[in-house]
Amino acid sequence: MSVRTRDALGGRAAIVGIGATEFSKDSGRSELRLAVEAVRAALDDAGLTPADVDGMVTFTMDTSPEITVAQACGMGELSFFSRIHYGGGAACATVQQAALAVATGVAEVVVCYRAFNERSGRRFGSGVQHREPTAEGVALGWALPFGLLTPASWVAMAAQRYLHTYGLTSEAFGRVAVVDRRYAATNPAAYFHGRPITPADHAASRWIVEPLRLLDCCQETDGGQALVVTSVERARDLPHPPAVIAAAAQGAGRAQEQMTSFYRGDLYRDDLTGLPEMGVVARQLWRTSGLTPADIDVGILYDHFTPFVLMQLEEFGFCGKGEAADLVAEEVLPLNTHGGQLGEAYLHGMNGVAEGVRQLRGTAVNQIPGAARTLVTAGTGVPTSGVILTSDG
Repeated sequence: MSVRTRDALGGRAAIVGIGATEFSKDSGRSELRLAVEAVRAALDDAGLTPADVDGMVTFTMDTSPEITVAQACGMGELSFFSRIHYGGGAACATVQQAALAVATGVAEVVVCYRAFNERSGRRFGSGVQHREPTAEGVALGWALPFGLLTPASWVAMAAQRYLHTYGLTSEAFGRVAVVDRRYAATNPAAYFHGRPITPADHAASRWIVEPLRLLDCCQETDGGQALVVTSVERARDLPHPPAVIAAAAQGAGRAQEQMTSFYRGDLYRDDLTGLPEMGVVARQLWRTSGLTPADIDVGILYDHFTPFVLMQLEEFGFCGKGEAADLVAEEVLPLNTHGGQLGEAYLHGMNGVAEGVRQLRGTAVNQIPGAARTLVTAGTGVPTSGVILTSDG
């Protein structure tokens, strides 16, 4: 893939299986067991067995290695295994890696997975408590001494600038939270099932780091999610309609950092109110798929924090700069129909990929009639990824 040309990956692989554990705040079991449960469920959904798998992809920051999950699931030999860096930015990149392996013949059936006890175990939202010296950690040295210790505090810097630039208030962010929680309220798998919120609820929730309120921040979840990827040809013989990977991309912006790129804004990055890394992804997805924003039926946009959903809509060209809050309010694009990470679960975006598949199958709880093209994105503020899934044919 190049940032300048269309790549040749689109249409050569498909997601054929999805599986998950329950989403909870205290799973009561190991992260390895969560991974195995999710992987076995995804294989069952695909109509495949562990013996069919010859490739595995997961994230860094994961305690369950590929070979350990393979052994615990009863898989045989592996010809491909891969890990993607940058936390939630890896979600759609796992699908890209799997598709690349399948398209080039390196592997035939690849499982992507993510499993953690992110609430009862290590809580990412608790911020930086200890870090071994690394080159990438140098960037945090400009933020930590001044009290910017958590992801919310880093996002708040860009969010404050966004509101100032476009003359908005934090009510704009609340529109995302309200939509996500409305969909979560009708999703039995969602942690916030049966618990929608109103704009007044959002406005009354406590400050975390201004301008972010509690209801602007994703939850912390225990659970696992897995996906199965194989060729489009093989997919047609399996139980469910395939979700064809029409395009998949990764992206890092100029002078990219992990969540703290606001310090680079004046000198290196063009605009603190945008997400250049997602702009790289957006251009490649549109270029490779041949689609435009008008062609997308459902958007599953990574919502660890509400401001970055608005910025993603703008980077993808669904609206102009500063206009995304109105777009969300008008519900022009069905958004995070599973409830997102704000409402369903925080699985580093893997549950969002699964929702994109369900919408194409016609089996989503909040099904959008005629959905044939879904856009799914991964974590922002870090090097990130995205995928466009389409119905076969």
